[in-house]
Amino acid sequence: MTTADFTADAQTILPELVELRRALHADPELGLDLPRTQQKVLNALQGLPLEITTGTRTSSVTAVLRGELPGPTVLLRGDMDALPILEETNLDFASANGNMHACGHDLHTAGLVGAAKLLSARQSELHGSVIFMFQPGEEGHGGAKIMLDEGLLSAAGERPVAAYAIHVGPGPRGVFATRGGPVAAGSNQLTVKLKGRGGHGSQPHQTLDPVPAAAELVLALQSFVTRRFNAFDPVVLSITRLSTGDGAINVIPESVELAATIRTMSHDSLAVLEEGLPRVVHGVAAAHELTADVSFDTLYPVTVNDAAETEAALETMREIYGEQRVAIMPSPMMGSEDFAFVLDEVPGTFIGLLTSPPDLAAEETEWNHSPRVVFDDTVLADQAAALAAIAFKRTAR
Repeated sequence: MTTADFTADAQTILPELVELRRALHADPELGLDLPRTQQKVLNALQGLPLEITTGTRTSSVTAVLRGELPGPTVLLRGDMDALPILEETNLDFASANGNMHACGHDLHTAGLVGAAKLLSARQSELHGSVIFMFQPGEEGHGGAKIMLDEGLLSAAGERPVAAYAIHVGPGPRGVFATRGGPVAAGSNQLTVKLKGRGGHGSQPHQTLDPVPAAAELVLALQSFVTRRFNAFDPVVLSITRLSTGDGAINVIPESVELAATIRTMSHDSLAVLEEGLPRVVHGVAAAHELTADVSFDTLYPVTVNDAAETEAALETMREIYGEQRVAIMPSPMMGSEDFAFVLDEVPGTFIGLLTSPPDLAAEETEWNHSPRVVFDDTVLADQAAALAAIAFKRTAR
């Protein structure tokens, strides 16, 4: 068979994939515990020649398909969790439980089920094995890391040689986009508590006021980022919380708390931040005779696509869909992605798939995480076929 054969097969299962996606969309669950979502996935995989295990710390599903021809193992990922967003799409299958699949994970899950069905139908022609990773907890809960800790990469008996994931987003329907190298930023957070001595607002000389120091610190952190990093290895730092509590207006507070989100594009930048930001905080605090509690936490590493695996995946998609439907991203996204944990262990690639309905005007298009974002689920056939074809070709190498 050719990889293009997957597209015809995918069209035949499109109605059931759409039905699954809409069932998932109408009943979204959050975080690491997704029992109803997990059961829908297990029901959809029933009858396929898969070895299925479920997680112990999460409601993950890991399914292994063993081809009848010798070859390596590859991994395909689909995330399953939703967001705590009240949906405002007015779709017939909109969620009514206060949560929403506003990042397209319902499509990712249904598309991965589709890939499992397509590859299972070709088991006799498949080289090696495919691990299907149905992951909870992508939205800030580190679900991929937990699945790795629980032995995901040994599910087939040998480590995968490559890993792939497709993520939907707004844009011209059916266009695939990715790039080699960094494709999504690492996510880190800084929390600081400056502690001084409070007092009456009319007697600041009798206090150690942390408020001016906090204002100075905001500027010092921004200056550190703009002066210590190469502009072609970007770092984005945004102060997102600044609080003195809710004391009376005429009271100078004992302490000020602030927090920042920090996005990085390299491990080298992360190392500089880990050492430098606490030093800046303690330096500003000392200048004002304050003390400081500082915490710098890495939430997600940089998502880095392997150059060779990315080029091979791009070639497969061009083969199936033509040059006009495959694009090279000009720059990485500054958002972060849990699949980074997998790509830190296994070479592979993270691919975007644009999915806006064709009748939606550009000015009406909402982005992921919006309560009004809408995805066209007719792309599920292309998503499933692309995943299946990439895995099929990679195991035959």
